[in-house]
Amino acid sequence: MKLYDVTLSGHAHRARLFLGLLGLPYELVPVDLAAGDHKKPNFLALNPFGQVPVLDDDGVIIADSNAILVYLATKYRRTDWLPEDAIGAARVQRWLSVAAGQIAFGPCAARLVTLFGAPFNHDEVIARAHVILKLVEQALTDQTWLAADHATLADVALYSYIARAPEGDVDLSPYPQVRAWLTRVEALPGFVPFQETDRGRAVA
Repeated sequence: MKLYDVTLSGHAHRARLFLGLLGLPYELVPVDLAAGDHKKPNFLALNPFGQVPVLDDDGVIIADSNAILVYLATKYRRTDWLPEDAIGAARVQRWLSVAAGQIAFGPCAARLVTLFGAPFNHDEVIARAHVILKLVEQALTDQTWLAADHATLADVALYSYIARAPEGDVDLSPYPQVRAWLTRVEALPGFVPFQETDRGRAVA
């Protein structure tokens, strides 16, 4: 199993994190974005969108971080991470959609500005980040995990960009439930840390 990866990508970290939580062996294949590796024909043959991560499971190619999470949970029949019942599956899917939407256009986008100079309006994406963080804080007020009474793909999908939100100048100090949840995720067996940078002015 190979994972095409960029160390500072929160999307790629989602896949690394879940592989670690499952205890699965894999080979990391670094993709050099600065050199344009993601736009070269050999990579585009794996993922025409030119994005990381990409999982190569003995010739089965899965692109998109959330798709990788679902693939691995389903392949290994880990219904603890991805419930099979309609209500449990829907609860997880709701947060996978948040990860691809509000998280991507909030804390992820804010971090892209400070780390990579992305051309977003920084104040606007920081404001978006706080909108979704308030909702996550509210969701965690009466429960330990986002979608069940134990960790699921919902928690894996949201962790990376929320944990590194301060690198995008998004202050996590107003969100005690979110910060406690981050600590719980980091205590899970097989947890894989996400590399920190010295960017951002906000204090976690």
